Amino acid sequence: MFGRRPDGRRVKGMDPIMRITPYIMPMRCDAQVFLKHRADLEVLFDYTRRQKLEKNEQISYMQIIIAAYVRAISRNPAVNRYIMNKQVFARNNCSAAFTILKDPHDIDKGEAVVKIKFDLRDTVYDVRDRIVAAVDANRGDQAAGFIDKLLAFVFSVPGLATVIVALVRLLDRYGLAPSVLMEELPFYVGMYITNTASIRLHDVNHHLYNWGNVGLFFGMGTEERVAVVENGAARMKRYLPIGITADERVCSGAHYARFFNDMKRFLEHPEVLETPPEEVRFDEGCEYHQPK
Repeated sequence: MFGRRPDGRRVKGMDPIMRITPYIMPMRCDAQVFLKHRADLEVLFDYTRRQKLEKNEQISYMQIIIAAYVRAISRNPAVNRYIMNKQVFARNNCSAAFTILKDPHDIDKGEAVVKIKFDLRDTVYDVRDRIVAAVDANRGDQAAGFIDKLLAFVFSVPGLATVIVALVRLLDRYGLAPSVLMEELPFYVGMYITNTASIRLHDVNHHLYNWGNVGLFFGMGTEERVAVVENGAARMKRYLPIGITADERVCSGAHYARFFNDMKRFLEHPEVLETPPEEVRFDEGCEYHQPK
């Protein structure tokens, strides 16, 4: 309310075209744009192998992608905005979420959602460490958390779920939803990523949720082999396909283009992510930090 929310503040002085867009496309599903990217798997494989052999550092492809996202946001803060009640807000955190199996060896034990906040000066090692800590905390037989207990109560009363969801959506629309819900629910992050390759599925362009404010969804798929010509000779090259879904209302196409070009460069040269960025950019009045 009054231009402030627990997870951000309203952006002022925007271009009129950008301001009118949420009125033309009021729902996130109206504004979905689907992109495809093939990351050079040979580069990523060689980088992770050298990290293991030379530095004894274990880094996964998904951790590199998230680290590239964090670094690209540090250069392009406009991409970390979101739309709520037809207004554009600057997010006051850099966050990502993904779903994991509670037991990788037993799918019947269910899933858990991991939500992590990053600092824009994080290196790939910092990102890796935050992810590992969050995954370890959600693996195994954990005691029921706040959201699990709340949902158990809600579903114990017939019809209560409909009322509660409608009430929370109304409060969220005006920035009055309890901040604890935004902290716990995975729908309030800048990026949601799914690694369908881990269950041997191809990449997907996942939909954006109308609940919450996720602006980007990344879907990693199984390895692809594509015929290429290098130095006059044809060969099969390995790629990691990534399906990307973006909310086009968040910022201009030029901002998105610069952001994705930055991500592409970081995935082609992941060693750049080993050191903190020289400069970090924030939306005006929305600087934030995440202690290690």
